[in-house]
Amino acid sequence: MLKIDEKLLCNQLCANVSVVTRPDKVVMLDTPFCYPDGDRYPIYLTETGTGGIRLGDRGHTLMHLSYENDIDKVFGGTRSLLMEQIIAQEQVGYDKEKGEFFVDASLEHLADAVFRLGQTLTRVYDLTFLNRSHVASTFYDDLQEQIKAIVPEERVKRDFIVPNVPNAENYPVDFCIEAHKGRLLFLYGIPNRDKARLTTIFLQYMIQQNVHFDSLLVFENQQEIPRPDLARLSNVGGEMIASLNAENDFRRKLSAKVV
Repeated sequence: MLKIDEKLLCNQLCANVSVVTRPDKVVMLDTPFCYPDGDRYPIYLTETGTGGIRLGDRGHTLMHLSYENDIDKVFGGTRSLLMEQIIAQEQVGYDKEKGEFFVDASLEHLADAVFRLGQTLTRVYDLTFLNRSHVASTFYDDLQEQIKAIVPEERVKRDFIVPNVPNAENYPVDFCIEAHKGRLLFLYGIPNRDKARLTTIFLQYMIQQNVHFDSLLVFENQQEIPRPDLARLSNVGGEMIASLNAENDFRRKLSAKVV
């Protein structure tokens, strides 16, 4: 049976957490939690009106994230849902006006509050690693953001059902954009091989139904699509963008059709 000296363990854990009072009288906790660049999490301590303690980051986490990330994307689409899930799971409060994550706790449960807040800040920071190569579902959010940067939002319809087409609900268009002279531009996002094949079917059906449209196909990474699938898609599709990272190419081709 494993024997552990609980007193020694507690002393070692306590040695890594200390209370620090700054010259401006602000009280903080010094903990081992830190960002990837080595900066420690700032955890501030204040008294609550009920005699407990509030631990909060005073918005420092989001400020730290903003140095290298677009904070608006953390609160949009898939990432927003994940943020809400983290807050609910860790039972942590969030002040939208201040951008602060916090936990209110009694003195008896202070240690648990420290770990919950630290774990929350770590998980929130990890949202920045949800890039296009890791989470396919964010691909469409990122694609929509790039479209909105070029085309007014009122001219863009997501998951568009083409009117007056039999069974059109089975052939939705990722993004339908009002183009020149009332013509429609069907823009499809292609994150993988399966979507490439599905888009080929969708386009073929629209052509068979004599729908008048232009198409623009945007890949997450065109090089990952097998050549036979890419060939079939190119036979029925319009212009292609090899990757969302090709932002200048995307802007040029989309602008030529709709601006």
